[in-house]
Amino acid sequence: MTSENHGKAKGDSALVMSPTGSSSQAAPLTPSTSKAIQELPDELIQAGWAKCWSKRENRPYYFNRFTNQSLWEMPVLGQHDVIHFYYTPKCITRMQFFCMNVQKQKKYCFYFMQVEVPVTPTTPTIPISPSTPGAKPWNSTSDDKQSFSLCHACFILMMFLYFRIYWDLDIQTNAVIKERPPYDYLPPHPEIELQRAQLTTKLRQHYHELCSQREGIEPPRESFNRWLLERKVVDKGVDPLLPSECDPAVSPSMFREVMNDIPIRLSRIKYKEEARKLLFKYAEAAKKMIESRNATPDSRKVVKWNVEDTMNWLRRDHSASKEDYMDRLEHLRKQCGPHVTAVAKDSVEGICSKIYHISAEYVRRIRQAHLNLLKECNITVENAEVQDRLVYCYPVRLSIASPPQPRVELHFENEVACLRYKGEMVKVSRGHFNKLELLYRYSCIDDPRFEKFLSRVWCLIKRYQVMFGSGVNEGTGLQGALPVPVFEALNKQFGVSFECFASPLNCYYKQFCSAFPDIDGFFGSRGPFLSFSPVSGSFEANPPFCEEFMDAMVTHFEDLLEKSSEPLSFIIFVPEWRDPPTPALTRMESSRFRRHQMTVPAFEHEYRSGSQHVCKREEMYYKAVHGTAVIFLQNNAGFAKWEPTTERIQELLAAYKVPGRSLSSPGPSSSSAVDKDSKPGQERSASMDAPGSRDNSSPVDKTAPETANV
Repeated sequence: MTSENHGKAKGDSALVMSPTGSSSQAAPLTPSTSKAIQELPDELIQAGWAKCWSKRENRPYYFNRFTNQSLWEMPVLGQHDVIHFYYTPKCITRMQFFCMNVQKQKKYCFYFMQVEVPVTPTTPTIPISPSTPGAKPWNSTSDDKQSFSLCHACFILMMFLYFRIYWDLDIQTNAVIKERPPYDYLPPHPEIELQRAQLTTKLRQHYHELCSQREGIEPPRESFNRWLLERKVVDKGVDPLLPSECDPAVSPSMFREVMNDIPIRLSRIKYKEEARKLLFKYAEAAKKMIESRNATPDSRKVVKWNVEDTMNWLRRDHSASKEDYMDRLEHLRKQCGPHVTAVAKDSVEGICSKIYHISAEYVRRIRQAHLNLLKECNITVENAEVQDRLVYCYPVRLSIASPPQPRVELHFENEVACLRYKGEMVKVSRGHFNKLELLYRYSCIDDPRFEKFLSRVWCLIKRYQVMFGSGVNEGTGLQGALPVPVFEALNKQFGVSFECFASPLNCYYKQFCSAFPDIDGFFGSRGPFLSFSPVSGSFEANPPFCEEFMDAMVTHFEDLLEKSSEPLSFIIFVPEWRDPPTPALTRMESSRFRRHQMTVPAFEHEYRSGSQHVCKREEMYYKAVHGTAVIFLQNNAGFAKWEPTTERIQELLAAYKVPGRSLSSPGPSSSSAVDKDSKPGQERSASMDAPGSRDNSSPVDKTAPETANV
């Protein structure tokens, strides 16, 4: 039989499973009576078996969440490919995917190996699941350790081939930090997260309405997402997502992007007729705006004269080429642009200010509701002692204990895990759900029985879902990532074991910084990178493609490199925007810590999709539509330890080569390009680790030393 009716809604007796194998399920309801389902032996629960109710057959059946097997009769341990998962701090069976060049072709080799991980006082041990009484510890007998044998390896290989693993959580960190106190963020709760999601969606709607009513335009694509990123650079507020204490209140990012779409949005054109139509629309819109606003007489005169001149040229010259139309449009923008900007300035500033103040009010509401919830649960602040010592980096801890969590239902639809709370469902692939379970096991210290796991996974996915937005492919660039072979090469050649900008959903290593310490910390996050201060280590940085955020990143890099005498290295991947270059790229190229720089050309490399946790396999990778600059910033000790030698650079470049598979075309966020003179961030996609759509026609700066082209 199939498992198609496994884990339906509550009326179908949905199974609410603990990821460690324990199960908690309501009594299955039938039209006539309720039938109690007896508990399974602990050994079967550990092996992934659970007893479910078939509504169609009106009788119980047994389902294995590891193997997807369904049986009518109670399974017998050892007779149905039962898999026992054990985790040990000393010996973790790992699965690694390596790319090897064989006769200049990409061939893939899968293998299993055991890596000895020494346990140190700063390396947290990995607990087994104590949710099943009688579970044996790893140091019980050698027979138990040997039980993870051939059948388990075969199962993991099957899982790898089926789910396509895109991470390696066994790589240990070399990042050293000073011990730090716990964060004072309020602990996550589904009820609060649901309220935050609703208010954030409402704030997006306010932004859309203000742009439409005041300026007659659609909000620039991804501009709200970039606004969230840019505001967090200066925000001193208490909410992890929405800004509430920013100075200035008017966001430079939002102001720049809205202003760039006034009087109309400009896009890259391909044909002559499109260029002619765009020129006509711009002239009409500029004239209409200057006549309807409180413009000075001189401004009205200049705009009116240039628009009439353009219209006369359009009427009499029918043999103009596409380039002629674009040159004429550029001339008209230069003549009318300053006057259009002057009359729209106050209105656009009003939009930015209004959105910020609404956000601050929403933050006040959310926090008050959160404090009331904690007060009802009698939650107090826990004061932890912090010593002045160096330790290996560890996940974020919260100073406030977590309140009891409500019930969150879990069921699987094919290979998608669906979590439901109060009718709000979030989805994640089964492979990424298993990844979150591992990250939680490695990082969480306050929930050894996994009683809060499902509610925290729901909060995590809901948070990122809200940050992405509801548009088609919107926000997926915020979570894009480097290809797996590149991460492998970075670790092998340069000792990289840490991602500066990632999330539990897209991280490759289990050590990473992310945007939301309050929820991501349970899954391994070390907190926001701009507040993370390592003393030594080797790091990969693929920042959000937001000008203000990247500029703050460079400042933080240079401060860290200046202060530390220990080996410290940052390998940064940023878009190769040259027309004009972004301030962050210019600063890194002129930095005294720059040791090497290279460029990977556009369309010759790829990124992993930002929606990798829910997308189809064939959509996992897509081509980069612009070049990527790779810059090495290292202090003297870091350069001595991880010098970017010719051999190491060649290995990294080889990993960047796209294997022989078809790639998805760039999404809407990257396919809509901008006029060649638009400023960075005006019309490109907001990306955490993915390419934008900025014009990249300018060559690489040949005068920069130690610069290589792929």
